[in-house]
Amino acid sequence: MRPGLRRLLDSYTDHAAFVLGLRTDVLATNHLCRVLIADFDAMPHRERNLTRWMILDEAARELNTDWERVAAEATAMLRLDAGRYPEDSRTAELVGELTMKSESFRRWLADHRVLVRTFGQKRLHHPQVGDLTIDYQAFTMPGQDDQTLFVYLPAQDRQSQEAWRLLASWNADPSTADRGNGSGPVTGPTAPGPTTPGLRRTGS
Repeated sequence: MRPGLRRLLDSYTDHAAFVLGLRTDVLATNHLCRVLIADFDAMPHRERNLTRWMILDEAARELNTDWERVAAEATAMLRLDAGRYPEDSRTAELVGELTMKSESFRRWLADHRVLVRTFGQKRLHHPQVGDLTIDYQAFTMPGQDDQTLFVYLPAQDRQSQEAWRLLASWNADPSTADRGNGSGPVTGPTAPGPTTPGLRRTGS
């Protein structure tokens, strides 16, 4: 990933953002994405994949209110890349693993559906702040068609806005906190400990 794109990603301090590559690999995330969705950076390298996480990780089921629809869409995105790059061994390995481990994935794969998404909404149930709706936009990087930047924002309803504000305040990024006045993440009984559970690629 280009260094400039990495800097752009980190500059989104009020939005959750991440970059997907070929076969829905998660190439990079910002702090709020790791809080809202999952800490892909902490996972073993081969497990940093959106579709794999969505299908196999129980946290994805708990986070995504409409898990079955979202997981089927992730499968369709992976299938699109598999069709575009039929000789890619890592894509074939991932499809093989998910085929063996998930009956739902086998069913969705057999639908022969492909999907490229650019914007949309998704409903989440976050373990810290409860229910909220997310608006997302996806941007394909010029000159790098296999890399897509996703930006997540809270929907405009009051509940989503308040949940987002609480999530951000309880999980302030220590790298941007004002250490001079002692401010930082809220801790103690007023702020649940961080638990990370989702995501997506290019809305219809």
